[in-house]
Amino acid sequence: METKAELVLQDGTVFEGIGFGYPINVSGEIVFNTGMVGYTETMTDPSYKGQILCFTYPSIGNYGVPSMDNLDEYGLPKYFESDRIQTSGIIVNNLSTVSSHWTCTRTLDQWMYEERIPGITNIDTRELTKKIRSHGVMSGKLIMDGSSSSLLDKFDYDSCNFMPEVSISEPRYYGNKNDNNSKIVLIDTGTKYSIIRNLLKLGFNVVRLPWDSTINEILSYDPVGVVISNGPGDPILCNETITTASKVIEKSIPTLGICLGNQILALAGGAKTHKLKFGHRGQNKSCLDLDSKITLITSQNHGYGVESNSLLDTEFEVWFKNIDDNTVEGIKHRSKPIIAVQFHPEASPGPDDCLYVFEKFKELVKKTEKVIS
Repeated sequence: METKAELVLQDGTVFEGIGFGYPINVSGEIVFNTGMVGYTETMTDPSYKGQILCFTYPSIGNYGVPSMDNLDEYGLPKYFESDRIQTSGIIVNNLSTVSSHWTCTRTLDQWMYEERIPGITNIDTRELTKKIRSHGVMSGKLIMDGSSSSLLDKFDYDSCNFMPEVSISEPRYYGNKNDNNSKIVLIDTGTKYSIIRNLLKLGFNVVRLPWDSTINEILSYDPVGVVISNGPGDPILCNETITTASKVIEKSIPTLGICLGNQILALAGGAKTHKLKFGHRGQNKSCLDLDSKITLITSQNHGYGVESNSLLDTEFEVWFKNIDDNTVEGIKHRSKPIIAVQFHPEASPGPDDCLYVFEKFKELVKKTEKVIS
């Protein structure tokens, strides 16, 4: 039996549709993603915490949802980027009720019900996307049970610190504790599994630490490098991480920042960040590597960026630029082994054009090790 549902926007606009997933009302920031595939990876990306996600691709769910028990050689889930759905809700034009794929164990609807996440289908996602593009992201609510649309809870995404929800509470180790591989400390501000996976592929062991870890806690593991992960929300609210990042810069530890990590390093270095009108979320974003002059197709998911002019008075310079709007997509330190990118070099989902960013980080680590030795 179909259940009526409504998507109510902050400006009073109402989209009527059919509810699916778990029948619960939720508030969140309304954003859109232009990717054609990879909804399981996308929905489990912690960077979407606090957001109701609209997929612009018209049909979602046709290949179903695989099992979380399907692991890779490192013991990480192959098709998910965290241990649960991170989005507050999902908006699609056409929900596929028939799923066909050799990895499929359940439908998208079933998965969302199991994880208590609501969704709405049969609405004009093109019109919704056009509205967000012209107006900018805004708060909204999915109403699944026939409640009055006037009961829209006030939700201020920009004031929420999601770190306690998306980060871990105690250290976790990945790799073989009995080998002599160099250790990388991963500051978890909402990390994706694929970041851990790619660091392990480079031959490193990984120590994953909470978002508010101190520089002394990091140094206690004697790491050869530090990675600051992706994550949700306004980077300004990550005061503890920014403070730690400034100490990492001061000590010239080889460092890679990814997405939110890029913004945190910029803030730690004295630059400023700002909120984008509707963000960059998709798998087809063109970025120019200013070193090689090569344009790459990147996977992205962020609503904030680094102010280009604010870098002029810092020790950081622009490394990547967005072809579409000239926003900063990567920075590097002028003299220290510290780099960062605003996009997702690990992709998942998306193209793997930028995996070389991890190799670049490894080169910086090895070069620093040689200098020390």
